[in-house]
Amino acid sequence: MTKFHVELEVGARVNGPKFAMTRERMRWYCDALETAAAGTGEFIIAEPTIHTDDEYARSQGLPGIIADGMLSTNYISALLFQHFGMGYLERGALRTKFIRPVYENEVVEPYFEVRAIHPEVDRECVTLDVGCTANGELCTVGEAEVFVDSRMIREEAGAR
Repeated sequence: MTKFHVELEVGARVNGPKFAMTRERMRWYCDALETAAAGTGEFIIAEPTIHTDDEYARSQGLPGIIADGMLSTNYISALLFQHFGMGYLERGALRTKFIRPVYENEVVEPYFEVRAIHPEVDRECVTLDVGCTANGELCTVGEAEVFVDSRMIREEAGAR
């Protein structure tokens, strides 16, 4: 049975690992998407982009390349899976909004905070505020829902 990595109570907050937004990490993500697209023929990422080309990014009013917004959402999603496992993947939901760009050499950190726990028949619906910071400033915000077996919550509470 899964042991939670966070006490499931309203207000509990978990910060995920920090990631340095190096040029290689930012390019790798976009290059991987482009490679996948070329293999399936479903879509093509045209060069140049604000994620891969400094000169083009500057022509669009940015100081240089920026990370793809889905990168921070993926870090949030990974954090939710790490803590809630299949209860997140099978029945969960994640909605995010990008509120500022992530620039090269910034450090990003995903997090979640328990907003509410709603009892259901044999499980709990846990509502979370989620986000990601870049150098301590919010860059991505959103919400998530995960479903957790009620017995697991009771067992976790009893272990304390």
